[in-house]
Amino acid sequence: MKIKTLTVSDLTNYIKKVMDSDFILNNLSVKGEISNLKFHSSGHIYFSLKDNNGKINCVMFKSKANLLEITLEDGMEVVIKGRASIYPATGSFQLYCDEIKKEGQGELFIKFEALKEKLSKCGYFDEKYKKELPKYSKRIGVVTSETGAVIRDIINVTTRRNSLVDIILYPAKVQGEGAYKEIIEGVDYFNKDKTVDLIIIGRGGGSIEELWNFNEEDLAKAIFNSKLPIISAVGHEVDFTISDFVSDVRAATPSQAAEIAVPLLSDINDKIYEISRKLETTIEDKLRYCRNELMSNERILKLHSPMSKIVNSYLEVDKLKDRLNFVISARIKRERQNIEGLNNLLCANNPVKVLNKGYAIIEDEKGNLVKSVSQLTDETTLNISLKDGTVNGKFIPTK
Repeated sequence: MKIKTLTVSDLTNYIKKVMDSDFILNNLSVKGEISNLKFHSSGHIYFSLKDNNGKINCVMFKSKANLLEITLEDGMEVVIKGRASIYPATGSFQLYCDEIKKEGQGELFIKFEALKEKLSKCGYFDEKYKKELPKYSKRIGVVTSETGAVIRDIINVTTRRNSLVDIILYPAKVQGEGAYKEIIEGVDYFNKDKTVDLIIIGRGGGSIEELWNFNEEDLAKAIFNSKLPIISAVGHEVDFTISDFVSDVRAATPSQAAEIAVPLLSDINDKIYEISRKLETTIEDKLRYCRNELMSNERILKLHSPMSKIVNSYLEVDKLKDRLNFVISARIKRERQNIEGLNNLLCANNPVKVLNKGYAIIEDEKGNLVKSVSQLTDETTLNISLKDGTVNGKFIPTK
């Protein structure tokens, strides 16, 4: 049987086809140590996985790398899930990684997820229980190691932002068996002492084992029951612990926790100036309003004052006086005209005026007006009134 001569490409493609069809090689779980780690600008990750007796090249494409829950480092012991194949262009054998977990992470991760689910159902993570941070903290309690970088970072950031804020350290172990108990003691101390405005608990980055004290249920309960607001600043930005979820605020780093807790002194001064200006404006507006109100009330008071009423009464009296004078004058004029009319009428009918025409008025001795001869008797004494006097005589009948 004659064996066909293959090209290099034929051979590499054949090997790739054989390997890609192998069930075991396509469902690998390989344990080893990372070395020659490189993060490519494309987002892919290239490294080698080795143990004491061998080494294999590995690649993790960007789509999978974005889902990583850990930060890869040279020397890190990991467990890789993926497939083994050959890269035809170079003929190199390599692992194509789908998942990467730190060695021993599996059990702890399962425990972490179980506790997270339990506390979530109990409401430990609900936003309605989150306490609001004070806007202007004067004293901040920090529960962390007294020799670690965390307290130095917090002090440096706090001093830079606002040198008037005091930092009170409660030294506690943040790693090792039972360290969470000292952290709980710190939280309880500040809650009993009540001399700080808020609490920061934290430590630097590390493996899940190193951060595990911040995943303890007792610490989660202490944080949840705290009367003071708590900022959790555990690990780096990619690290998450139960303390982060149950605390009132989660900071990616201890430095960020200080930035969240401590307002800039310049911002405070600007706010004070702004409030001062608003207060001055408010006072000026209030004074202006009160001044206008006073002037308005003064005008109203003058309008309704007794003096105004008296002055108005004087005017009213003058009007009534003028009206009365007018009525009296009109009445007098009318009565004068009436009298003059009566006088004219009287004058027109005055019998004395008839005497001027040569007539006379004859009266008997009793003063009775003689209108007819029949009223007279012989020798009746008569009083005859003429124009310029009275004449006495006796009646002598004519025969």
